[in-house]
Amino acid sequence: MTVQIYTDGSCLGNPGPGGWAALVKSGKQVFKIKGGTPDTTNNRMELTAVIWGIKTAMVKFPDVEDYEIYSDSSWVINTMSKGWKRKMNLDLWAELTPFLQGKNIAWNWVRGHNGHPENEACDKLAFAEAQKQSRLR
Repeated sequence: MTVQIYTDGSCLGNPGPGGWAALVKSGKQVFKIKGGTPDTTNNRMELTAVIWGIKTAMVKFPDVEDYEIYSDSSWVINTMSKGWKRKMNLDLWAELTPFLQGKNIAWNWVRGHNGHPENEACDKLAFAEAQKQSRLR
C-alpha cells in the first residue's frame, strides 16, 4: 500500500498572511487538512503542508512505509531529492526530518496552476486559508 500526499502553500505577500493544505490519499480514503498563520512566507507554508501531510498519513495509515509526495514547490522537492542545502526555515526542516525515518518517499514535482486536480484542490484550500488569515489580522 502507498500513501499519496498532495500539498500546496499560499501567501498573500511574502511575507504576509499564509495558508497551507494537503490531501492525504490511500485507496478510496482521502483526508483534507489545512491551516494558516497570520505572518509567514510562501516557502514556510509549502513546507508546513508537507509536514502536516506526513503527520496525518502516519496517524491514518500507521503501517504504511511507502509515500508519494506531490508539490508544486521545486524548492521543497529539490531539497529532498537533489540534496539542496537547507539554508532557511531550519526549524521546519528539523521538524520534518524525524518523520522521514523508516519511510520510502518518492518526491514528485507538479507544475502549479496547470490543471492537476489534486494540486488545484490544495491550491484553493491554501489560498482560502491565507485569505482567512488576512481577515483575522
